[in-house]
Amino acid sequence: MGEPAYTRLGVDERRRQLLDAGAQLFTEHAFEEISMRQIADAAGVSKPLLYHYFPSKSELFTAALAEKAEELRALIEPGDEGAPVEQLTARLDAYLAWIEQNSQVWSKLMQSAASLPEARVFVEGFREQTMRLVLGELTGHREPRPMLRNAIQGWLGFMDAAILDWTQAKDLPREKLRDLLLAVFGGVIIAAQQADPEIRLR
Repeated sequence: MGEPAYTRLGVDERRRQLLDAGAQLFTEHAFEEISMRQIADAAGVSKPLLYHYFPSKSELFTAALAEKAEELRALIEPGDEGAPVEQLTARLDAYLAWIEQNSQVWSKLMQSAASLPEARVFVEGFREQTMRLVLGELTGHREPRPMLRNAIQGWLGFMDAAILDWTQAKDLPREKLRDLLLAVFGGVIIAAQQADPEIRLR
């Protein structure tokens, strides 16, 4: 068979087409199961054209992750209205709503993070950003005490595990998971303050 026929598109349109095709395959298959040939076929372009835009599968995967990261960052950015607890509740609810709509993307990403450096960098970077935002809200951007930092890191790890189970089991309403995560967050903060009475929060 010859190379697939394809229409002429602008640079941005073509890149968008290739990213969409790659992202869809990455949600359906493990990273190592997908070839550049499969991505090119899914996009309806020649393999050389795909390589022109993305020299490697890793670069395409990283670009697809970057787009999802930007969507998630917008959801967790601090707002200007409401008490800190209300803001956390609203951002957590929006975050879970996004994951509910993109459950395959999230599940594959978390599973890939164990063995794929690109996915691991994304997960660790997003977790670090989330921790900075949460600590900023709690401490007014002061340097957190080690016990508080450690407690928030533990909560974020719990949150990832709980969300992964939720996306796979699909037997828990989103609101119930949100309430569980908020309750655990409150418990973690109380435990940290009991372990270190010097912790001062806003």
